[in-house]
Amino acid sequence: MADLSGMWLGTYWQRETPTRFEATLVQGGNALSGRILDAGYLGEAQLSGTVAGRQVQFVKRYLTANQTAIDYTGTVSEDGNHIAGQWSIVGFDNGVWEAHRSDDDVSASWQNLMEKTSEQALATTVS
Repeated sequence: MADLSGMWLGTYWQRETPTRFEATLVQGGNALSGRILDAGYLGEAQLSGTVAGRQVQFVKRYLTANQTAIDYTGTVSEDGNHIAGQWSIVGFDNGVWEAHRSDDDVSASWQNLMEKTSEQALATTVS
């Protein structure tokens, strides 16, 4: 069983519309937890679930007033760097999702870009 801890970049599809996301997963034994940041309007969510062999399952709940449970199931690739599966909101909707392990932290990259932009603006103002 591969350790899924780390940064993941992925996409889920809802009614044929893709939404990109960044996930930070933490695995301890068979327990899985973490946070997901969607590129869409829903924003940040928490997840908790389990890993059994190459099978993963978790529940995602957005950090909004509406904390509807979204169930995810998936299969981890043999090399441990890809997960693909299904998501569902009982009685409402479902679709497919996939994620790839990434060393790139999109949030950190965005923060670095914002800091550089601020530094450049300050340097221009001071000059």
